[in-house]
Amino acid sequence: MKQKQVKRVRALGKVLFVLYIFFLLYFLIFSDWYGRSGVREEYRYNLVLFTEIKRFIEYREALGAFAVFTNLFGNILIFVPYGFFISMASRSRGFFLTLFYSFGLSLCVEVFQLLTRVGSFDVDDLLLNTVGGILGYVLFSICNVIRRNCDGGRKKRR
Repeated sequence: MKQKQVKRVRALGKVLFVLYIFFLLYFLIFSDWYGRSGVREEYRYNLVLFTEIKRFIEYREALGAFAVFTNLFGNILIFVPYGFFISMASRSRGFFLTLFYSFGLSLCVEVFQLLTRVGSFDVDDLLLNTVGGILGYVLFSICNVIRRNCDGGRKKRR
């Protein structure tokens, strides 16, 4: 890929990243969809790792498949684009940077939810969101290897 094309792809990645951040913040903090319709009187939080994950698995029949899916897999899936776009838009990328940034953004969201009493602070969400960011990085890495192999094949044919 030519340098001009690389700059365009990075610019597209930055635009998509900003749009994704707006969507993410709206969905995680302000959306009325997932029980965030008002401020609660009491703080709700979980500081013990795997407590909510175990609860959702144990009571999956009572809670329903949709609730289990949105809590366990939704928290992962919603951060996959974050890991992908942050790698796509940045020159300095890597597994540990993506891990750090994914955890950091997730921590900011969880603390905001705790302080504003919208949603609940949950360390399991921190774990699941961070895993999602890492999966996004892995997806980006795979796409990057494929792109480089395709570009290498074009150069050899010329």
